[in-house]
Amino acid sequence: MTEITHRLVQSESGLRMHVAEAGEGPLVLLLHGFPECWYSWRHQLTALADAGFHAVAPDQRGYARTGGPADAAQYTILHLAGDAVGLITALGADRAVVVGHDWGAPVAWAVAQMRPDKVRGVIGMSVPHRPRSSRPPVAAMRRLFGDGFYMVHFQQPDVPEAALDRDRSATFRRVLYGLSGEGPAPLLTVPDGGDFLDTLPEPRKLPGWLTDGDIAAYVDEYASSGFTGPVNWYRNLDRNWELTAAWHRAQIGPPALFLAGDRDVVAVGSRDAIDSMRDFVPNLRDTVWLSGCGHWTQQERPADVNAAMIGFLRGL
Repeated sequence: MTEITHRLVQSESGLRMHVAEAGEGPLVLLLHGFPECWYSWRHQLTALADAGFHAVAPDQRGYARTGGPADAAQYTILHLAGDAVGLITALGADRAVVVGHDWGAPVAWAVAQMRPDKVRGVIGMSVPHRPRSSRPPVAAMRRLFGDGFYMVHFQQPDVPEAALDRDRSATFRRVLYGLSGEGPAPLLTVPDGGDFLDTLPEPRKLPGWLTDGDIAAYVDEYASSGFTGPVNWYRNLDRNWELTAAWHRAQIGPPALFLAGDRDVVAVGSRDAIDSMRDFVPNLRDTVWLSGCGHWTQQERPADVNAAMIGFLRGL
């Protein structure tokens, strides 16, 4: 059985990052989303290694064993993309295929857009590439969805992470179930006086792809870092808009693949952006919809995701 190993790597960005890795061969960098860590890629690490690739899943800035700075301003998309590019170099590779799920997808798209010389291909899951908007995003989301929309709610200092940290086992259980294909497709609008977890029910039982051991693994990985770093990513939405003016409506050139579940509230709500993505990602080779799959694409449907990824990688 292929072994997953762990070490700390100093990214050329200056951040020391914890990585899980397996295999040898061309580098595939796996970027997790919120609220996750390297463990989200446990099924892909071994499958990619067995297929002849060097699969590396870091804990990204602010997360789990990597941790990060206290200053929220140190979590912009430039920092996040810089960490990934710096990790490619630190791992001894000239280029990599960069894969991202959830928040990891915008980072992967940004790396491919900003540093195409470092990218052999890019795979996004759940979150499509969106061209830079004409106006800052937080005010637009507030107008469309109200102050309770979770991304707006996360702009508050201290409050969101306090709720998420209160009972981490319940946090992971409710988030992973609530946004899964078996979950209720929540609106993700926080009620007045409530918190993010109020939008997600306590499951009567876990879905078949998720075990109590998986929940415990996530809780253990967050033991020393908590949720402030992860929430800080959301606190930079407007700052990211300001910093990326040079890439306004710029295309993404490397070969690309997109995967999403048809019961993923994030992807379903982004259907127009997904359908028009080739306008800005002209080398998008395929869009794969996974029937009955929710938001946690690579965990809910590992065999389907692995097959799609390996087929794309071998076609490069």
